[in-house]
Amino acid sequence: MKPSIYDLTLEDLTNWLLENDEKKFRATQIWDWLYQKRIKSFDQMSNLSKSLIETLDQSFVITPLKEVVIQEASDGTVKYLFELTDHHMIETVLMRQKYGLSVCVTTQVGCNIGCTFCASGLLRKQRNLTTGEIVAQIMQVQHYFDDKGEDERVSHIVVMGIGEPFDNYDNVINFFNIMNDPKGLAIGARHMTVSTSGLVPKIKAFADYPLQVNLAISLHASNNEVRTSIMRINKAYPIERLMDAVDYYLETTNRRITFEYIMLSGVNDRVEHAQELANLLKDKKKLVYINLIPYNPVDEHNQYQRSSKEDILAFYNVLKKNGVNSVIRQEHGTDIDAACGQLRSKQMKKEKNK
Repeated sequence: MKPSIYDLTLEDLTNWLLENDEKKFRATQIWDWLYQKRIKSFDQMSNLSKSLIETLDQSFVITPLKEVVIQEASDGTVKYLFELTDHHMIETVLMRQKYGLSVCVTTQVGCNIGCTFCASGLLRKQRNLTTGEIVAQIMQVQHYFDDKGEDERVSHIVVMGIGEPFDNYDNVINFFNIMNDPKGLAIGARHMTVSTSGLVPKIKAFADYPLQVNLAISLHASNNEVRTSIMRINKAYPIERLMDAVDYYLETTNRRITFEYIMLSGVNDRVEHAQELANLLKDKKKLVYINLIPYNPVDEHNQYQRSSKEDILAFYNVLKKNGVNSVIRQEHGTDIDAACGQLRSKQMKKEKNK
């Protein structure tokens, strides 16, 4: 299959044009057509020569994604199920926030991290997404508004969909570079966030990445025993090693880290867990932020239940008392397949039962 032109950074595209005996300024023209005018066909690039259009068409596709399902929730959340060229399926989610339109993208087909509460990991990792397949998710969402004649722009990106982003590190970094490019969508680095389950070497590498993209870490437990029971990655990178990487990141960047903490009834949501978490982060509390996440139950993981509102609030109050900044996350799309991976899982079951 032909690669997507979205795979290429502006520098990559410039080099490709030079290798094909074209002028380098054509790169900026093509970039403008892709990301400013947001065309869907090379034939629409009216200021390019016919021969260059033919070369582009023979060498690349624009989008490698096919829309399969689009679900719209009453709160404005939109969930997309896309099919890739090899027929694997991925999910992308648009969330309407007070500060703008935020899109959550997927980085892998399946996931090998093995979190026992997560719908994303029901399918083991099949492969990494290419840079172009990640970029295309943003572009498909933007086209969704363009096609409706709505003057709305994607303003924020969270890399928290299916897969472990730091297990696809190079493609994710290229994705950020493309999104941030001032000649492209020009989405500010601080308007983008990447979430990792705790790949220690990549956290340290990310600390040295020049763009100030936000970092979130899926912690979900206050001690090794609980974390290992719900997150297999903790066997490879226990909390002590994770906190060492966190210290390196904070010392290198002086930027805040968000810790994600999914609330599982009777598992990690007791007040003693909250106190333990506060103690774990007490020397970092000026630069950390806890995101308490109500659990979206998954049929295949029916051993877990959502914590009660009272337990979540009691947990929050312990953190607040200890001076640890935290928030109870606002839910989006609760009247559709809310948990990441659920829509794909449902579609796969339909296909299997045909």
